[in-house]
Amino acid sequence: MLPWAVPIPWRSSPDAFAQILRRRGVDPAAVTDVEAAWCAFGEFLDVEVDGVDPDQDGDGFIIQWGRHSWNGGRLSLSLTRQLIVHHDPDPEDDEDGYEDDYGHDEFWQVDLTMCFDDEPDLAGLDDLEARDTGFTFDPIGPARTAALAGARADLERHPQLRAVWRATPVSSELSFDSAC
Repeated sequence: MLPWAVPIPWRSSPDAFAQILRRRGVDPAAVTDVEAAWCAFGEFLDVEVDGVDPDQDGDGFIIQWGRHSWNGGRLSLSLTRQLIVHHDPDPEDDEDGYEDDYGHDEFWQVDLTMCFDDEPDLAGLDDLEARDTGFTFDPIGPARTAALAGARADLERHPQLRAVWRATPVSSELSFDSAC
């Protein structure tokens, strides 16, 4: 059962994910159980976030894998929730005489990245044709739950990705960054 009866502020979303992870026995900075992290991610995706517009693809998720320089060249799996926050125009912030009638959007990502040592079962993970599931913006509830289950089923089609769920990460990090 979710402890949040009301939507959480979008800036609090990484704290909410960290709380869910810890409640499931997962330290965001030292994940040892990928399946438990996955279950926590699913629970986190069901938390309503205030300040985003889910009807305009303002709340979605993506799962990504591969080998990246920013992870020290290690194989990684990232569970990411993307939030698009709209800011209304501020007429007092109009320095050049042009008022932005539409405001602007900011893309934020709450991301749990788990890194792995090269293991025989993971060989070729970074060579798979696909490197992510693509973004999914289904609304919170049964549609999102089904989309997450579908993403997992797609991942299970690759032996290397199945092996990730049995592997023990050597490092992990929960981050909250502006995506653009």
